[in-house]
Amino acid sequence: MPARLVRFRGLGGERRGTACRARINVEQPPSAVILQASASFPGGDGAGSTSPGPPLKPTTPPVPKVAVAMSGGVDSAVAAALLLQQGFRVQGVHLRLAATCPPQAALAALARHLDIPLLELDLSQEFAGEVVDYFLAEYARGRTPNPCVKCNAAIKFGYLWDLLQAQGVDYLATGHYARLGPGADGKPGLFRGRDRAKDQSYFLSRLPRQLLPHLLFPLGDLTKKEVRGFCQDLRLPLVSGCRESQELCFIPQGSYHEFIRARRGGGGRPGELVNRQGQVLGRHRGLEGYTVGQRRGLATPAGEPYYVLEIRPETNQVVIGPRAELLAGGLKAVQLNWLIDPPHQEIEAVAVIRYRHPGAPARIRPLGPAEARVIFAAPQSAVAPGQAVAFYRDDQCLGGGWIEERIE
Repeated sequence: MPARLVRFRGLGGERRGTACRARINVEQPPSAVILQASASFPGGDGAGSTSPGPPLKPTTPPVPKVAVAMSGGVDSAVAAALLLQQGFRVQGVHLRLAATCPPQAALAALARHLDIPLLELDLSQEFAGEVVDYFLAEYARGRTPNPCVKCNAAIKFGYLWDLLQAQGVDYLATGHYARLGPGADGKPGLFRGRDRAKDQSYFLSRLPRQLLPHLLFPLGDLTKKEVRGFCQDLRLPLVSGCRESQELCFIPQGSYHEFIRARRGGGGRPGELVNRQGQVLGRHRGLEGYTVGQRRGLATPAGEPYYVLEIRPETNQVVIGPRAELLAGGLKAVQLNWLIDPPHQEIEAVAVIRYRHPGAPARIRPLGPAEARVIFAAPQSAVAPGQAVAFYRDDQCLGGGWIEERIE
């Protein structure tokens, strides 16, 4: 299989305007991918140096190398600028994951303004396999996927970190609104961002625990308003139309169910809207147009609002009912990822069952190394199988898993 090429363009330091090619050998397993380039970080000791220069004094500590994942938007650009102010050697990294990526010239202009090198990596094949295929498969199963949680763990902090480690990078930084610090046990932990309205720790709940010491979140102690102020002060040339990170980057326009229908080559099969007792209340247009908790588009003659309670792909039915029937006493979580020492006994924590969910006090009872039964102190609405659940104690994210099923 031929190797796939990506472009490395040095835009800062002594290599301003230089260009070379980086080769990704895709014949190896993804976790063993090696990035080979004839350029290295400014001031580094890679093959890009043409003269050895004077040796460093033994007492001089090396300046840490930081790669910043850059989308072209406000948050990642300000994160890079703050790290430069703190004295890090900063490398911009942009991942080309889907057809909606920003123009290369716009990213290059941003990197030039910051005076940092920019590395562009094409991980579109990995993204399609790990995230887009997962997204489509979950909807086909009648579940509610969370592609952002999946992408962070598999792509941004998975494949990307493997590549950067091979280049001797010390830290990976992003523009997420989350914080890092010592947990109750003194070990590195993940915490909510100070701006609770923008906190993104939920999306990071599946990161490998061993990666935490190698991460930097420069925006964790800032509000979005403060970040915008920094951006204006620095006069950063941002990429026009860059989306907020909570939006689905691989859906260029329209809705997600239109995307699903386009990928399948047509809409799903129409079927029945039924209640819990099996009574037919109407017709649906295809399962991909519905998710647990949805109220709009049901068109039922009931005197009170009805909601989607369950999706049954095996019978091609959507179960609907009043809000009271949407409540669940708990859930079963699978594929648990702990950011603390895994508990072996029941613990109390706050369970967050979707982004923007305020969280519910709950008892978490381990059922094995990777499963748990979660019982809420009070019933919660719209517990959606397939969605991510994250656990918190105060502001610390303890970890999370995937919702397998609701518990009545």
